Amino acid sequence: MDVLNQWKHGILYPRWAALAQWGYGEARFLFYPPASWTLGAALGATLPWKMVPGAYCWLALVLAGAAMYRLAREWLSATDALFAAVFYALNPYHLVIVYWRSAYAELLAAALLPLLLLCILRLDQPGCRTTVWLSLVLAGAWLTNIPAAVMVHYSTAGLVLLVSASRVATAVAGGTADERLWSAQFWRPLLRTLIRTTLAVLLGAGLASFYLLPAIYEQRWINLDQVMSPGVRPQDNFLFTTIADSDHNRFNLLLSTVALAEIGVLVLAIWGSRRRRTNRLPPSTGQNPWMLLAGWGAGSIFLMFSVSNLLWQHLPKLRFAQLPFRWLLCMNAALAMLLTMATRRWTARLLASGILLAAVIVAGYRFQPPWWDTAADIREMSTAVADGTGYEGTDEYVPAGADASELNKALPRVSDDSGAPVRTQIFAWAPTEKHFMVQAAAPQNVVVRLFSYPAWQVVVNGKPVATQKTEATGLIVIPIAPGDSDIYIYFRRTIDRLAGSIVSLFSFAVLVIAWFKTRRLRARPAESASPTA
Repeated sequence: MDVLNQWKHGILYPRWAALAQWGYGEARFLFYPPASWTLGAALGATLPWKMVPGAYCWLALVLAGAAMYRLAREWLSATDALFAAVFYALNPYHLVIVYWRSAYAELLAAALLPLLLLCILRLDQPGCRTTVWLSLVLAGAWLTNIPAAVMVHYSTAGLVLLVSASRVATAVAGGTADERLWSAQFWRPLLRTLIRTTLAVLLGAGLASFYLLPAIYEQRWINLDQVMSPGVRPQDNFLFTTIADSDHNRFNLLLSTVALAEIGVLVLAIWGSRRRRTNRLPPSTGQNPWMLLAGWGAGSIFLMFSVSNLLWQHLPKLRFAQLPFRWLLCMNAALAMLLTMATRRWTARLLASGILLAAVIVAGYRFQPPWWDTAADIREMSTAVADGTGYEGTDEYVPAGADASELNKALPRVSDDSGAPVRTQIFAWAPTEKHFMVQAAAPQNVVVRLFSYPAWQVVVNGKPVATQKTEATGLIVIPIAPGDSDIYIYFRRTIDRLAGSIVSLFSFAVLVIAWFKTRRLRARPAESASPTA
C-alpha cells in the first residue's frame, strides 16, 4: 500500500517507507528486496486490496509450479511432470506460508529453486548462455528475499560440488581413473563448471547491485541487530526447539510436525527412486539428477536440526537465513522430483500427498490454528494509509539509536522541544520531500515528525544546515533563527546508491553482450550445415 501511494507521487522505486511507524517513516525499502512489494503494489493498483493477498499467493504458486514442470520435463513424461509441479506448488510448507506465516517474499522465491538446479545441470554445455541464465536466477534471489538468497547461494555451492564429485566417482567406477584423473581432458570440464559458477555468482550480484550495495553500505545506519534478537535467532528455531515463549513454541511445534512428515516421505522417496539412478537421460543435461536431489534434500534436513548449529554460527552469512525451518523451501524442490520418480502408481502419489496434507491439518488443529486478516482489517489499514495515519513498522529498519516504542502518535508534523506545535505553513509533505515555513520570535529548535537518517538533507533558507536529533526517539531537530525560516527536507541520492546503479548497468551490459554472442555462436553451426547453391 505504501509503495502504491509513492507511485502516485511519481516515485517509481521507493527507498523510504514514509508511512511506517505511524508516519515517522523507516528505511524499509532500502533493505527489503523489491520483487514482492513491487508485485503487491501492482496487484493493488488493479484489484481491491482484500483480493490482493489471495491473488499474490495464487500467482506465486503458479510460478513455482511452472518452474518445477520445466525442470521435471527434462526426465519425466508430461503427466509425471504435471504431478511434480502441482505437488511442489501445493506442498505442506507452501501451505504453512500461505495460511500461517504470510512470508510472501519467501513464497515468491520458491519459483527460483527448480530453475537453479536446471541451470547447474547445464553448466558444462558449450557457450555461456547457461551461465547467463544462472546469473539471472541468482540475481532474482537477491531481489526477492535475502534469507532465500543465502540458501540459494549455499545450494549452488553444494550442488556444483556434488556435480563435480559425481564426475570423479564415475571416472573411478569406470576404471579410467588412473589414466584420466591427472589429464587435462578430465579436469577441464570440472574447472569450466567452477569458473562459470563463479562468473554467474558475480554477475548475479552485479545485476542486483542497485539494491545490494546500498543495503550493505547503509546497514550501519539502522538497528540491524534486531534481526538476530532472541526468538528469531537460528538457535531458537531448530526443529522441536523450545524457549521461554509459549506462542513461539506452539508455532515451532506446528512447523516441526509438518517438517517431520515431509522428511519421512523424502527418505522413502530417496530409497524408492534409487533404481532410476542409471536410467538413460536425454542429452539436454547429460546428468542424472538423483544424487543431486538426494544430496540437496539430505543437506536441507541436516541444517534444520540443532546438530548443525556450529555451521549456522560460523559459515559466512548463513545466520541471515535466520530460521532453519526455511530450508524446507529447498527440501521441497527435491521432494517433488524424488516422490514423482519413486512412485509410478497414482494411488501411491495420492496416498503420500494425503498423509502430508493430514499432517498440516492435524498440526493446525492441535497446536496452532491459522490466523487471518479479515476484509475489515485490510480495509482499516487501507484507510490508514490513504489518510496518512500510517502503520506499525519493523524494529530493524528504524535508524540506529532510535527507539520506536517511545514515539508519540499525536505529535504534530512540526513542533518545538516540548512537543507543542509551532507556527508553520506546510507547502509539501510528500514521502521523500518536506517543504514548510516556520515563523519564530526567537532562536529555537524545531522537531520534525521524521526519523533522522543520514540520507535526509535539510536546507534552511537555501543553505544546507547540520541537524541534531532527539535523544530517545531519534527525530530530526533543526535549529532556526528568529523570523521566517523556509525549510526544505529531501531524501538525497547517497554515493552507495549511485555506485550500485552504475554496477548494475555495467553488469546488464555484460549480460546482453554475452547473450547475443552466444546466439551468434549457436547460429553458425546451423548456417554451416545448410545446403549451398
